[in-house]
Amino acid sequence: MSDAATAVHEGKEADHHPYFRPKDAATLILIDRSGDKPKVLVGRRHDKVVFMPGKYVFPGGRVDKADNRIPVAAPISAELEANLLKGSPKIAPSRARALAVAAIREACEETGLCLGCKVDKPVKLDGAWKPFAEAGLLPDPSGLFLIARAITPPGRVRRFDTRFFTADASAIAHRVEGVIHADAELVELVWVEIGSQPLADAHAMTKNVLAELDRRLATGPLRHDAPVPFFHFYGGKMQKDVLGA
Repeated sequence: MSDAATAVHEGKEADHHPYFRPKDAATLILIDRSGDKPKVLVGRRHDKVVFMPGKYVFPGGRVDKADNRIPVAAPISAELEANLLKGSPKIAPSRARALAVAAIREACEETGLCLGCKVDKPVKLDGAWKPFAEAGLLPDPSGLFLIARAITPPGRVRRFDTRFFTADASAIAHRVEGVIHADAELVELVWVEIGSQPLADAHAMTKNVLAELDRRLATGPLRHDAPVPFFHFYGGKMQKDVLGA
């Protein structure tokens, strides 16, 4: 899950590993704008997990093969697809769709919150998508925005090419009970303001993405034509470029 988001700056592995190609991954930041200040949803990791115990993270993880085949209530917007197709290596539109769908799947798996729309006819969905079928939903990626992209530096065993998406909390159509509990990977879900105490010791890349999101929110409603930062490493140092620039 959050491995995909945080491994970008993770330095626990040795630096002498052979080259590993980054795996496509997606992270979803849900935003509640019903109050005076926007809040984002974070989950607290179990204290006994090996990776980032007790930290507050966003749901996310690698793209599955099935993510491109799952039927959706509405397609991703043309503007979102265009943003996802920017940069290198080049990906196909089908991969862009899979990235957006993966963000929704991971959010449902890890938080129990499902972004979707009701459908007239039942659709058989298995595995991680079963909660959608049981609720009479299909996943709906049409309201997602791309906030940032980041690639884990070379020399790490776990490498991810992560796209950070955001969606409004109003898109949550169903809640799966029992996903968050004392023995789960995420033991608590909290809506917090950007820059608040639970995020004070968040991972460096998480803070980078949140700072970008904060700037975007300060200008009004999210727009697809805003610059999308691309964090990557070159010459041993992190670089921040703009996708498509």
